[in-house]
Amino acid sequence: MQFRDLKAQYETIKDEIDEGIREVINSSAFILGKTVTELEDKLAEYVGRKHCIACANGTDALQLALMSWNIGVGDAVFTSDFTYFASAGSASILGATPIFVDIDLSTFNMDANALEKQILRVLEEGKLTPKVIIPVDLFGQPADYDKILPIAQKYGLKVLEDAAQGFGGSIRGKMACSFGDISTTSFFPAKPLGCYGDGGAIFTDDKEIAGRLRSLLAQGKSPFDKYDNREIGMNSRLDTIQAAILIPKFKVFVEHELDDVNRIAKWYTERLENYFVSPTVLPEYNSSWAQYTILLNNSEERISIQLKLKEQGIPTMIYYPRGLHQQEAYRWMQLNDSMYPNTLEATSRCLSLPMHPYLKLEDIEFVCNHLLSGRS
Repeated sequence: MQFRDLKAQYETIKDEIDEGIREVINSSAFILGKTVTELEDKLAEYVGRKHCIACANGTDALQLALMSWNIGVGDAVFTSDFTYFASAGSASILGATPIFVDIDLSTFNMDANALEKQILRVLEEGKLTPKVIIPVDLFGQPADYDKILPIAQKYGLKVLEDAAQGFGGSIRGKMACSFGDISTTSFFPAKPLGCYGDGGAIFTDDKEIAGRLRSLLAQGKSPFDKYDNREIGMNSRLDTIQAAILIPKFKVFVEHELDDVNRIAKWYTERLENYFVSPTVLPEYNSSWAQYTILLNNSEERISIQLKLKEQGIPTMIYYPRGLHQQEAYRWMQLNDSMYPNTLEATSRCLSLPMHPYLKLEDIEFVCNHLLSGRS
């Protein structure tokens, strides 16, 4: 059994993917070109934004967005404590200071009350200027934008939506990647919509910001002369072959994969909710189920169950074993664990189970039966 079975997906759309790759090779248009533009147009229409700017990966997408707002030294960027390092590292590399926010244990997403407390703390200390909130759509469910967006407006902060795991999720029909002033996603292979390498995208409705982003991802070049570099940028173009791979993958993602993972998540929950803490999806929210993550009683039980499942050929993962405030790179901040009680609970109790659109009911039964027997 695969944790995320990319081969099974490839076998269903092999002809389309192979043909797309052949077309790129035959055209020799390996950098940018009509294939990338076609992908950008499809993605922008799907999420409901005016502009989509493809780039090399999801981390670059975050950094480029912050660069377009001139974020740097002395600025505070608020993000979830329970997430992948890139959400904070993209701010740090520009000289800004990430401020970590505890999560709601039921959704694993940023807790809005904890966010406002952190904003007030930074304002009271007076050392940094609050500038940006980076909510993370963790495990496929959009962050609590109903509460986060009013807080951002109250304190005059920009919102940079990190939808690396949330692409395909929605709130009352409004799609992930449409909630931030700028929104980003990742096409890392294991993401809900993944390519066969690295890739990412940035979304905005601001024409001027979109133009600057296109310049920044190409070394800050002028839109009129590629050898006239007007500011310091990056080299972060989406590989054209990856765009050709993403187009047929996006088609099946919309046609059935999103429905498939929601059905599979329902199967899991029906079998596990009376025995484990199963994931909570908020009312009127839809998840794209980047991961299906349960909570066990403690880390000792998690180790025991992981070993028993491994003996049966069932892969599991721990996302994430530590909070960002516990990372070695941020030890200098000397942040106390007491500020992040829910993050600590999640890091010691969470366990992610196999999750992808090509799981069958008998696969879910197999995983759940051994999960339940492993607890006894």
